[in-house]
Amino acid sequence: MSGSPEPIQPPIQRLITPERKLEALQHVNRARGSLEFLWDWAKIIVISVVMFVGIKTFLVEAFKIPSGSMERTLLVGDFLLVNKVVYGAELPVVNKRLPGLRRPRRGDVIVFEWPKDRTKNFVKRLVGLPGDTLAMRDGILIRNGVALAEPYVSHNDPEADPVWDEFRWQGNFLVKTAGATVAYHPSRNNWGPLVVPEAQYFVLGDNRDNSLDSRYWGFVPDSLLRGRPEVVYFSFAPDSTKDFAWLTHVRWTRLGERVH
Repeated sequence: MSGSPEPIQPPIQRLITPERKLEALQHVNRARGSLEFLWDWAKIIVISVVMFVGIKTFLVEAFKIPSGSMERTLLVGDFLLVNKVVYGAELPVVNKRLPGLRRPRRGDVIVFEWPKDRTKNFVKRLVGLPGDTLAMRDGILIRNGVALAEPYVSHNDPEADPVWDEFRWQGNFLVKTAGATVAYHPSRNNWGPLVVPEAQYFVLGDNRDNSLDSRYWGFVPDSLLRGRPEVVYFSFAPDSTKDFAWLTHVRWTRLGERVH
């Protein structure tokens, strides 16, 4: 028989039909597509976490009001958005603070780490800057010799004027006057005059008769400031006897209210 002999294919090559090649290619594409899908989701999650941490660290942080020390300005159950840019956000680990938009001002409502326990955040009104002389007479705040009209202040127990051992720290900052030579006996509504030290602030709650504030534990170092509350983004009236109070006791009129 004439002619070139027909080439003999290896047995394994004869088994790989066009249909099997197509199936194998589809399988590879499916595996590659699944890996790409998982990789895309992994990137989305990582980017979202980084953005969340960045926003919380440098821009805005949520804060819940746990007590009535700032009533009537802020109520228990209010949720606030705290502006961390205004005073300069703190860089984690290195304990450095970024430049702020402005310095704290008298009358600002501020969020800060409690000097007695830095794991707890407090919200109060800043009433004394470094160098200010502060006193209180019968519940009226006096700053640099001027009695202040504070329309945001409430008194729920004006007749009482308790004396606590916690007030004794004030003696170290008392203005040295003739009156100060007499034994100093500060009370909740009558104390001072005190001078606010450098790089420190004096804060009070708007609910003056029910607020654990600078009168009791002292000044707030400027390094402990976290930011300024800007707006109430959610609010509900807590009620331990009701289930799902956060759904059924929403204070709709407070949503979006600015903090002053």
